[in-house]
Amino acid sequence: MIVQQSRPFVLGSQGGPQRPSLNAPDPCAHCSARQFSVCNAIPDADMARLAKVATVATAHAGSCFIEEGEPATAFFNITGGTAKLFKLLPDGRRQITGFVGVGHFLGLAVSDTYAFSAEAIDEVRYCRFSRPRLRTLLDDFPLMEKRLLEVASNELVAAQEQMLLLGRKTARERLASFLVMQSRQGAACQAPRQRFALRMTRSDIADYLGLTIETVSRTLTRLRTEGLIEIPSVAEIAITRPDALRQLAGGLT
Repeated sequence: MIVQQSRPFVLGSQGGPQRPSLNAPDPCAHCSARQFSVCNAIPDADMARLAKVATVATAHAGSCFIEEGEPATAFFNITGGTAKLFKLLPDGRRQITGFVGVGHFLGLAVSDTYAFSAEAIDEVRYCRFSRPRLRTLLDDFPLMEKRLLEVASNELVAAQEQMLLLGRKTARERLASFLVMQSRQGAACQAPRQRFALRMTRSDIADYLGLTIETVSRTLTRLRTEGLIEIPSVAEIAITRPDALRQLAGGLT
């Protein structure tokens, strides 16, 4: 289920949406996701223009807000929650190509249709921008266009990393690479975190790494036995030996 709102909201102290006061400054200028997003390329004085071309929406867990093969008419900027990106084979098999969270910008398709689907893992909040209206805005803000080119370049690098992961790495190296990558998601200046939540299921991780659920569970247990990680709960990971885990991810052990 997807719920749309007419104006962007500000995240409250407890993380939930909070309607701005009628006398408050434009809410886009105070969005907590802005520091991670391409939106920070827009000067404060011009944030109201960005707000006018954005539609804020919420996708509940399990619902798709981008459908592979559908006309690519909009861009999406994630402001809350976690989503998985995936492609389906004709026989129904699924390959997850990535996980995205706050600050990720989606929809930079080179064709007229979306090349992937996006499904909310937990409640996902996002700003939706019509392609024609955003392109008009980019004419006046070349710095934002530059940031979008950087996003496209990063997506290419991520695709190459995924090819290496699936084509050459062992199960242990794949899982170690995944945990190292997740430790950097949403961290300031990409500084790795020692402890973080895993919003996705073991099945999602298996579909991303090209493994079975049993292999993912067995490999996590082995990494814990070796003292590289701790598993405080099914949805949380603590990295206890970060250097050793990075070496494993790089195929050095």
